[in-house]
Amino acid sequence: MKNLNKIFIVLLLGIFVSCDEKLDINTDPNYPGEINAGLALTSAEATLVSVTGAELTNYGGFLAQYHTQAPSASQYENIDSYNVNITYANALWTQLYAGTLTDLQYVTTQSEAAGDTGSALIAEALRAYTFQLLVDLFGDVPYSEALQGNSGNITPVADSGADIYADLIEKLDAAVAAYEANPTEAEVGAQDIIYSADIDSWIQFINTLKLKMYLRMAYTSQANATAVNALLTEGNFITADAKFDNFVSSTNKTNPFYGSYLSNAGDGLGDVNHVASNSLHDFYTENGDPRLQAVFRASLTGTYASIPQGTGNTYNNTATAYARPNIGDTTPVFLISLAESDFLQAEALIRYSGGTGAKEKYDAGVAASFATYQTYFGLDGTASATDFTGAGGAYEYVASSDVETAVRQVIIQKWAALPYVNTIEAFIESTRTKFPEVVEAGTQDYSIGNRIPSDISVLTGVNVPSILYYPADEVNRNPNITQHTALTQNVWWDQKPE
Repeated sequence: MKNLNKIFIVLLLGIFVSCDEKLDINTDPNYPGEINAGLALTSAEATLVSVTGAELTNYGGFLAQYHTQAPSASQYENIDSYNVNITYANALWTQLYAGTLTDLQYVTTQSEAAGDTGSALIAEALRAYTFQLLVDLFGDVPYSEALQGNSGNITPVADSGADIYADLIEKLDAAVAAYEANPTEAEVGAQDIIYSADIDSWIQFINTLKLKMYLRMAYTSQANATAVNALLTEGNFITADAKFDNFVSSTNKTNPFYGSYLSNAGDGLGDVNHVASNSLHDFYTENGDPRLQAVFRASLTGTYASIPQGTGNTYNNTATAYARPNIGDTTPVFLISLAESDFLQAEALIRYSGGTGAKEKYDAGVAASFATYQTYFGLDGTASATDFTGAGGAYEYVASSDVETAVRQVIIQKWAALPYVNTIEAFIESTRTKFPEVVEAGTQDYSIGNRIPSDISVLTGVNVPSILYYPADEVNRNPNITQHTALTQNVWWDQKPE
């Protein structure tokens, strides 16, 4: 898969290299001799989505219990059994640091030198998104001393996640302030695949990202009601899915999960490893939710069968007998969906504004999820979210004076809205909030949203992973990185009592 991602990124870059009218036939336009900020930005975005859209969609799907290892296959039993080792994250760590973040640093340097505050703002937004993701997955990571290899520092210290979050928010605010003080048209233009350099949209993205970061802090002493309420009062959040959709139906140019896991390209295994987990499948079916047939593809016989998490070894058939992830060759990779933004606002209103307006944002989140699955995953256009959120509906929001009771409704619907849209986010949010709860097998109520320990779990009780091991490559060469003691070690914001 590593090689596939490299090819994917190179080909994406090639799309944006224009040819001079007097092109030298000995010059390959797909491999430019010089790179500018726009090409670096395209590369950064492509690398980021190749990680989140492929490996982290795979990993998050097992932990959020959207999919499980298929019978008659064993490629990802290490993930399904919570037995991920210290080499697992080598590639994704390198791609995010040496790929995405290094390219974004170049964009920042070039943009600031040119006085291009627009492009600098875009780079800062993506930098914050990437570092936040690294913190959420690994905990403390290199930050203040990172990306300084040219100066000889190849052993950066790991900064605390709390300090990184605080600095990211400060730098996001500074980037917006610099742009507003001297607004310039971003020179990266259409080489920004996500918003085509529309700075108003990027500012909305930044506000939404900041809201997400503040809510990550909800169970910590850094919880900041004042900052959250200021964002809510301004109300300037994303108004559409933030997505990367520059994929075509051609080998090595497709959606990265499709190309790596579902097609016959990539590792050559084809679509044999992922089948629907009962945890999500039964939540949908027991609530009559039509998103089942958008999130998953039917079996060869047209059914949507599933199995309990981690039980593939007890069956003798193959993946095609079950529902499987419905990711196509041109399905976008989403950074933040509109549904996620609405659910963030609903949770914020519950926690910090007495719940006023939470129902409206909750209902809007469910509606936005239906719309995303209709637009990109083939959900029947007649499916109506209001049938579920209206009076007496399966997902009717019920106000509660107990914050956690009210928040649970929001997080369960977020979990139901994120499959193959932003799968890793579902895992991270379940780690933060403990919803859907992990309960002993046999005691679950899938209709309200529950997970169970994987049947092949190497952990005890109802424990599930909450962090990734640092990659062995990093630990071996950097004495300032101390390996985690277990996959159940907590990220800094993971402080909700259990």
